[in-house]
Amino acid sequence: MQIANTLQWLWMRCQVFVFNLLGLNQQTMQCLRVMQQLRPADFFVLTTLAHFLGQERRTRPEAIGLLRQALLQQNDNAALHFNLGFLLEQQALLAEAESSFRLAISFNDKLDRAWYGLGLVLIQQGRSEEAVQALRRNTELQPMSPFGWYQLARLHLDRQETEQALEIIRHLQGFEPKIAEQLKRETGLRP
Repeated sequence: MQIANTLQWLWMRCQVFVFNLLGLNQQTMQCLRVMQQLRPADFFVLTTLAHFLGQERRTRPEAIGLLRQALLQQNDNAALHFNLGFLLEQQALLAEAESSFRLAISFNDKLDRAWYGLGLVLIQQGRSEEAVQALRRNTELQPMSPFGWYQLARLHLDRQETEQALEIIRHLQGFEPKIAEQLKRETGLRP
C-alpha cells in the first residue's frame, strides 16, 4: 500500500511538471489541490501552490499563508523569505515585507532580489536613506540589471541629488539605453 501511495504521489508530481511546462495552469492547480488534500504539509505542494496563487491578487492571502507554513519547515530558506516578502509587498503589508526581506538577506547576503525588494519597501515607507543603501547593495550584486539602477536614479532625483541621478543615466546608457532614455523623458535630465 505504501509503495502504491508513493508511486501515485510521484505520478502527480510529474503531472504538475508536465501541465506547468505546457502552460495548463488550471490542470496544474487541480493536481496541486488534490496533492494538498493528500499531504497538506508537503513542502513541494506548499511552495508550488503558493507560486501559482501568488500570481493573482485575490488568491495572494492564501499564498502568503502557504509560504508561512513552508517556513515552519525551512525557516532558514532565504528564497522562501524573499517570496513571502514579495507577496507581502504586493499586498501593501510593508512592515511585514521589510521583515521578510531582511530575514532573506540575513540568510543570504548576496540575494540581490531581496535587497531590491527591501529598497522598494523602504521607499514606500519614506525611508529614503535606508532605501539608497539597499538599492546600492542591489546594484553591486546585480550591476547589469537596470531595475535597481532605475529606482536608485528616481530616489536620487526625489532627494534633489541631480548629479547622482545624472551619473546613473550615463551609466545606463552604456548597457541599457532604453532605460536611460526612459529616465531622461521622465526626469527631464540630459547628461
